[in-house]
Amino acid sequence: MLHYAVVFLIIALVAAIFGFGGIASGAVGIAKILFFIFVIMAVISFVMSLLKSKS
Repeated sequence: MLHYAVVFLIIALVAAIFGFGGIASGAVGIAKILFFIFVIMAVISFVMSLLKSKS
């Protein structure tokens, strides 16, 4: 998931360099969504592993 967020961020940066503002803003939006999904899944995984180790 984090890999895809980085890929979309790189696409956005390349598009911004070449002046494609619409594509860049779309790719940045997708990258943000994927990053936040990754963070949420990482936190849930961490909490579940803590709960599993206690029992």
